[in-house]
Amino acid sequence: MKIIFAGTPDFAVPALAALIEAGHQIVMVLTQPDRPAGRGMKLKASPVKVLAEQHHLNVYQPETLKDAAVQAHIEAANADVMIVAAYGLIIPTVVLNMPRFGCYNIHASLLPRWRGAAPIHRSILAGDAETGVTIMEVVPALDAGAMVSRGVVPITESDTTQTLHDALSNIGAELMVQAMATLEQQGTLPATQQDETLVTYAHKLDKSEAAIDWHKSAIEISRQVRAFNPFPVAQGMLKDAVCRIWMATAKAGKARAGEIVSVHDGVTVGCGEGLLHITELQAPGGKRLSAQAFVQGHNLQVGDLFT
Repeated sequence: MKIIFAGTPDFAVPALAALIEAGHQIVMVLTQPDRPAGRGMKLKASPVKVLAEQHHLNVYQPETLKDAAVQAHIEAANADVMIVAAYGLIIPTVVLNMPRFGCYNIHASLLPRWRGAAPIHRSILAGDAETGVTIMEVVPALDAGAMVSRGVVPITESDTTQTLHDALSNIGAELMVQAMATLEQQGTLPATQQDETLVTYAHKLDKSEAAIDWHKSAIEISRQVRAFNPFPVAQGMLKDAVCRIWMATAKAGKARAGEIVSVHDGVTVGCGEGLLHITELQAPGGKRLSAQAFVQGHNLQVGDLFT
């Protein structure tokens, strides 16, 4: 089929790669404009653009899809279907209606739970037992379209946003290829409306959420650490300096909130309830280190305090 693919970050790359591999004709790749990145703030292409150019695809990078000339350019592609995966720009209704079979999205949650910008992070923070991917029709309302298919992934106590992101992006790619095969064969995709009474919203992350409150339970803090890996990274103050905590799990025990009670095989810290076992952390200006290396390099001792 003739497909317009709209996506920008790493999450969208497996889907584009899978659609190319499946033999579809990608008539246009919509991705956000190159953005300044890195210390030199040089313009950097999106991961989707990098893959598209490797396959010599037609890449289009408008700042907005609301412009009439932009819309005319998209319409001229004469696509059968548009596929969206973390594109990052609002798609006007007139554009959604251009492809013959409409527009479908890969959303990283089990809709209707966690509509919105940060579904993976919010699912971990909430302590959900599972998450997943939903292939859905794109409609003007936020993530409110009818659902075509879903893939479920359990959330373990060692999962981070990064590990779930990678798993979900691959599952989403597989599900979208299956959906496009059905659409090509049958000319339609059966879909189920979402139950509006079950809707929750995954609000965009705020950097202020990264600060750890050691009076919370170890389970809550562990979720915070894992949800904010790789961004914005949970942090506490240690010896008057910001310490970023990359990986931690909860364990039973009792100690004063913020007090280090063990530096053996990890850094164990008291919380409002239970203990937090930290296995990877980072000092200002330093590299991510295993807890063992951090303890040795920073002379960490039992009795030291996180605040």
